Amino acid sequence: MPDTPETARVSTKIVVPAAVPMVNLLGSGDSLLRLIEQRLDSDVHVRGNEITVTGQSADNALAIRLFEELLSLLAKGEPLTEDVIERSLGMLRSDHGERPADVLSLNILSRRGRTIRPKTLNQKRYVDAIDKHTIVFGIGPAGTGKTYLAMAKAVQALQTKQVNRIILTRPAVEAGERLGYLPGTLYDKIDPYLRPLYDALHDMIDPDSIPRLTQAGTIEVAPLAYMRGRTLNDAFIILDEAQNATPEQMKMFLTRLGFGSRIVVTGDVTQVDLPGGRSGLRVVRDILDGVQDVHFSLLTSSDVVRHRLVGDIVDAYARYDAAQGPVDVSARPARGQRPRR
Repeated sequence: MPDTPETARVSTKIVVPAAVPMVNLLGSGDSLLRLIEQRLDSDVHVRGNEITVTGQSADNALAIRLFEELLSLLAKGEPLTEDVIERSLGMLRSDHGERPADVLSLNILSRRGRTIRPKTLNQKRYVDAIDKHTIVFGIGPAGTGKTYLAMAKAVQALQTKQVNRIILTRPAVEAGERLGYLPGTLYDKIDPYLRPLYDALHDMIDPDSIPRLTQAGTIEVAPLAYMRGRTLNDAFIILDEAQNATPEQMKMFLTRLGFGSRIVVTGDVTQVDLPGGRSGLRVVRDILDGVQDVHFSLLTSSDVVRHRLVGDIVDAYARYDAAQGPVDVSARPARGQRPRR
């Protein structure tokens, strides 16, 4: 059966500029080339600085776009890795209109040779929303960079003098453990709940300067309950683990907004540890729908930037929860009570 125009195989040649070392494009020992060959439907052949792709027209077009994006990243001084290849292909196949080279080269913060940047299209849109809106909600599963990117934007805003201080807060809600049984003073008890925020800060600010900045009030890390009664001006405020804030606490927190401030709220509505499951993050989108200068950024398992298995685990739990159907949280016994027999 002869090939039709839709199935005919054609060859297209790409000439790599002489200034680009082929090892930078193809990887050491052609490691990146092998990954590209596995992921593309077109055949890829390299000879000197010429790359020939052979396949159907649509497959060749994807291959050409991929190499163009990779060359653009190299021109911007960005090194290529297997993760960059995978994420670039994912963005090209989803065809949302934004170039992978623009997404993956957006630098938020640099420290000691390490650069923090979005790694997916949804992460870039989340970061862009923080620049454009006063209140942004970052909602998605674990490992999608919700808190980390918000922290990077907060430090960036402080360094560029857009704000005078950073305020980081979390609900001190038990996740299977009782707060009262922890040893020490109140601050000792709440420290484990705030520790992830300190860990992120240490990645972005010289650790030796953090005590000085906290003593001066430039950086404040505190439980959500400590926000009541305050008006927060000229501050970048992050509420982390917001799924564990009640609707009343969410309202209290959002109304702390003062002049010259911005708020980022992050959380995962599938990981609520509140007794009874009354999460303020679950209802706030309906409440604030249509309110100007409030934006909701939704991240998914495809935006997970931890180990590949994390995204698979998130998807597996989502399928399990969907199969189980809605759970009647009112039927659950209160904490400390035994179920009736």
